[in-house]
Amino acid sequence: WGSFIISIHMFAVRESGGFDFDLTARNARLENDMKGALPKAKKTGTTIAGIIFKDGVILGADTRATEGPIVADPNCFKIHYITKNIYCCGAGTAADCEFVTANMSSQLELHRLSTGREVRVVTAVKMLSHFLFKYQGHISAALVIGGVDCTGSHLYSVWPHGSVDKLPFVTMGSGCLAAISMFEHGYKDAIEKD
Repeated sequence: WGSFIISIHMFAVRESGGFDFDLTARNARLENDMKGALPKAKKTGTTIAGIIFKDGVILGADTRATEGPIVADPNCFKIHYITKNIYCCGAGTAADCEFVTANMSSQLELHRLSTGREVRVVTAVKMLSHFLFKYQGHISAALVIGGVDCTGSHLYSVWPHGSVDKLPFVTMGSGCLAAISMFEHGYKDAIEKD
């Protein structure tokens, strides 16, 4: 038994039972000391989005990389080059997104060289989907892939576990609900660039 460490936690038990409101006086005092200016919550996370328009695809992303409430990098690039006709936005762990997109970019360049043809968007999506499915969501990379090829403009979302959606507009990340509401409100088929 000598190799085991035993941890004993002491808990105070209220004899009267019920809820303990001891911190309400402290909170009121803090609010009074701050003259009503309570600290504001900070937005964390990523919002990435894409929309198809008449002549192509538009991808967008915020630029702030966070670690919980801390802004780790205020100018992080979340739109990644895949091929000259395909780009990708990434949400999740920045290192995972960077690795997955760089890996796919090199694989697709090899594919282009071996076939002698430009890579289709569906080929990139299929390869990304298969790659992420192998890891069953343990690679934290949620991706919005957009591009134009010989078959037209395409926009896909690829989830960390490998599932794929093809939509005319898509959002991902922690801010996706606010962004999707804007798209749903204003989207029209064959929307112009302007």
